Amino acid sequence: MIELRNFEQADFQQLINWVDSPEFLLQWAGPSFRFPLNEQQLEKYLLEANQEHSRTLAFSVILEATGELIGHISLGSIERENKSARVGRVLIGDKNVRGKGIGQQMMTEILKIAFNDLKLHRVSLGVFDFNHSAIACYEKIGFKKEGLLRESRKIGDQYWSLWEMSILDYEWEAIHNK
Repeated sequence: MIELRNFEQADFQQLINWVDSPEFLLQWAGPSFRFPLNEQQLEKYLLEANQEHSRTLAFSVILEATGELIGHISLGSIERENKSARVGRVLIGDKNVRGKGIGQQMMTEILKIAFNDLKLHRVSLGVFDFNHSAIACYEKIGFKKEGLLRESRKIGDQYWSLWEMSILDYEWEAIHNK
């Protein structure tokens, strides 16, 4: 089991260590950060997050059994008037816990915050089309593909395509309140 706690400065170095290439940074955070990731970028990120009316909630993912920091996730683009937000920066940094259902637990916890605490109606995300394990995880949680943004991100000499996915409050309720 995992728990989410507010991302804080003490977590910076571990996150920096996980993000070891420009490609990985783009997969994790889209165009929001520049490689190499550094403390200054994370300080700016944290300044804009986790305040009472912030548009971003940033979390560290903690393995309950050990108290170990194993990942990161955020709920951003929070629009209270439209009751919508976007999951982003999903990362299981500890390679030893990948493939063990942690991603589904992370998504479940972030969606509880979105739907139960913030009372949102819609939560979206973007995922690169080649990230099959993440797509499968999001579909198991209840996300639906809305469309493919073809060749929407450039990395080196390549273009990457991005699936847009979303889940609505009543879809979440139907799946998770059986």
